[in-house]
Amino acid sequence: MQKKLKVLVLSDHALSTSGVGTQTRHLINGLLKKNRWTFRQFGAALKHSDYRTVVVNDDFIIKPIDGFGNPEMLRVALATEKPDILFIFTDPRFFTWLFEIEDEIHQICPIVWWHVWDNYPYPKFNEKYYEATDLLNCHSHMTYNMIKDRFPSKTNWIPHALPEDVFFPLEKEKIKEYKMQLLGKDRKDHFTAIWINRNAKRKRPNDVLLSWKLFLEKTKNKKATLIMHTDPLDSEGPNLFETSKMLGIEENVFFSNQRLDFEKINILYNVSDVCLTMSYAEDFGRGTLESMMTGTPVIAPKTGGLTKQVVNSIEGGANGVALDIDLKTMVGSQTVPYIYEDYVSNEKFAWALYKMFKMNDKQKNKLSKKVLRYVKKEFSYQKTIDMWDETMLKTLKEFKEYKRWSIETI
Repeated sequence: MQKKLKVLVLSDHALSTSGVGTQTRHLINGLLKKNRWTFRQFGAALKHSDYRTVVVNDDFIIKPIDGFGNPEMLRVALATEKPDILFIFTDPRFFTWLFEIEDEIHQICPIVWWHVWDNYPYPKFNEKYYEATDLLNCHSHMTYNMIKDRFPSKTNWIPHALPEDVFFPLEKEKIKEYKMQLLGKDRKDHFTAIWINRNAKRKRPNDVLLSWKLFLEKTKNKKATLIMHTDPLDSEGPNLFETSKMLGIEENVFFSNQRLDFEKINILYNVSDVCLTMSYAEDFGRGTLESMMTGTPVIAPKTGGLTKQVVNSIEGGANGVALDIDLKTMVGSQTVPYIYEDYVSNEKFAWALYKMFKMNDKQKNKLSKKVLRYVKKEFSYQKTIDMWDETMLKTLKEFKEYKRWSIETI
């Protein structure tokens, strides 16, 4: 029996609920079925409640750590585990220490990276990281377009993807039943929109509420409910209870603020007519992808990773309503000197909601089928797994064939 190839993973803890953690888990689970990989992960978080090593199975072992590690930790792991590949998955600023010792890492194995960058201009300041990486798989098509011509031999588009048994359409009768259970009989015929995000500035939660108010004024009736699956009192965002009260739309907003499993999140998408996101910067947009897997269309700005989802590049048109950017601002910091933020007006979002509201059942059904066809084609889970498998094998083969200098003391 051929020896399995060992991958050392640095990313969010694969059993956590974060987007990076969840996607790491789905990727590893898919690759394990190839029966040629074995994984050891340093599972990152700010703090863990339990630091014991988690043995998911013999080929999937997780060691919880605070933050994303340090050189000493990695040196020990490279010496003891002797991995065939080092896999990293998050913002490069968390890994500056890693790239500083990339020459040491490359004495052992190649570095592969599931990478994303939110927006243009091309981040010239990231080139030192790109040059030090052996495989750049981008989960945002926009990121791929930015990088591919500069590093064509090692850059690929491999999007986030989810198993088809996680998010999927429910039967119409079941949807009606769940909608009454969730929202009450008095809202069973309501036009329903859903917003699933962290209550944080980048996600524009107050603007979501203001856009919803403008939409309600357009409809001239109250038969509409906005589901906000978030923490209304998150310290990173505004008090959404107070905002909805000030706007006078409390009766038209339903807050879902408890942690829910995939089954219940699937129900939330299914009972909704549309999924809305307003972020001024979005590397991918996992919530919109989840929504589309249930056949629920989306309203989103054409920014970052959202563009490839909301614009239907196969059949044309949109998978809901794709909104052009009204205003670009260039922001930055000492570590990220320049990057655009993309804004769409509240009025335009209200118009997009009204457009979805005016659709009849036949139009809704046709759009839902279009969304499902697109997501199955462009965001196929098996295709994502296969491409990671193929690109890692290719990278490993090239790495072994490449003659590297080594220094030995005699």
